[in-house]
Amino acid sequence: MKATLSRSEKKGRKPAFYTASFGHKQIHVYQRETPSGNPAYMVGDTSQVDDNGKIKRRFRCFSDAALAKAAADALAERLSRMESTAMRLTESEAIEYVSSADSVRPFNVTVRAACAAVAECLGVVGSLADIHAACRFYQARNKRVTKKPVAEVVVELLKVKGARGASVRYAKDLRLRLERFAGDCNKDCCNVTTADLQAWLDALNLAPQSYRNYRTVLHTLFEFAVARGYAADNPIEGVEKLKVRNGDIEIFKPVEIARLLEAARANYPDFMPSLAIGAFAGLRSAEIERLEWKDIDFASRHIVVSAGNSKTASRRIVPLCDNLAAWLAPYSGRQQGKVWPGASILFYKRQQQIALATAVEADESKGVMAQEPVEWKGNALRHSYASYRFALTGDAGRVAGECGNSAAVIHRHYRELVKPAAAERWFSVKPEGEVANVLPMPVAATA
Repeated sequence: MKATLSRSEKKGRKPAFYTASFGHKQIHVYQRETPSGNPAYMVGDTSQVDDNGKIKRRFRCFSDAALAKAAADALAERLSRMESTAMRLTESEAIEYVSSADSVRPFNVTVRAACAAVAECLGVVGSLADIHAACRFYQARNKRVTKKPVAEVVVELLKVKGARGASVRYAKDLRLRLERFAGDCNKDCCNVTTADLQAWLDALNLAPQSYRNYRTVLHTLFEFAVARGYAADNPIEGVEKLKVRNGDIEIFKPVEIARLLEAARANYPDFMPSLAIGAFAGLRSAEIERLEWKDIDFASRHIVVSAGNSKTASRRIVPLCDNLAAWLAPYSGRQQGKVWPGASILFYKRQQQIALATAVEADESKGVMAQEPVEWKGNALRHSYASYRFALTGDAGRVAGECGNSAAVIHRHYRELVKPAAAERWFSVKPEGEVANVLPMPVAATA
């Protein structure tokens, strides 16, 4: 009887020292000698698959025969069970596997490698949704951008804003804040991080409102940079937002606005229309600065705040009430030019000058008592209009439309600040000689 030779023997190799069998699987253990002359036992492991999906064989080395046999037995059992499991795959499971393999094949990745990578990622982030979010973040941060220094982007932004008709006041505020930032930030826009911006704002040690203003212009800068490919995303989004707690709303009393208007008419007639419009139409200071006489329709009794002049970039119509019409009557023939012809800085200086001009010196011969000047209150003209107008109409939506904000803002800031009787007195303040519920106080002329 002829002896049957194993494959190894046919190739002239030493026969296996031990063969582990489980089901149809066999794992061979080979005995070799190390350079030092000690025995070593090699276990042929075929449980691994390379990146191309092909089985790759590697040898595991043991110095102890018993350990090598145990490893071979375990490996034969595991491979046999895997083979058995594969044979028991249902049709849907087999389709799922084939579909998965087709999905990753264009990327030269096996199903096994893909599953291993996903499992590793899940161990880090916890869910598939988080993996997707991490990929989107990576994609955003690593997309192709054009490197451009912050200072150059600021210059470009200001140029674009100017070409689009930004107001002088807004352009100046934007320039001053952004040039300050550019002077401190010697980076390309694409390399500026949220941490950089947070550290810079914190170092300025600003009041909440100023902090918020700087944060707003930085948002404008980086939105501009993203749109033009100078940054991958807007890092200001992650910067801390501070809540601005506004103090109590300050308003003028009817008698105070009467004194202010008479002082303006007597001493600073160039500012009197602006003062009256702020008090009885509620326009913002910046809107008054942009207002032209052609925007005031004396015949139809309304003021048009165009989208270009409005802070909210939306057109609105404000009624020209009776007492405002009376104060503006001397100017009704004007059709050209701005209502306030002076510079922006002088606009605010005039307010203080007029407030000081309301002081009255005592004159016993005429029975006039001394009066302290009216204290000027920041933004009080607009606050006064909104408060008295809401009290008079009881319609928050209507007042919001006239003021260019929301009904919620009107309710939150101006509800029940004044009584309807006070509102009637406010809108009855008229120039001397006109019938009015509030008589203007005498003023002394001031240089």
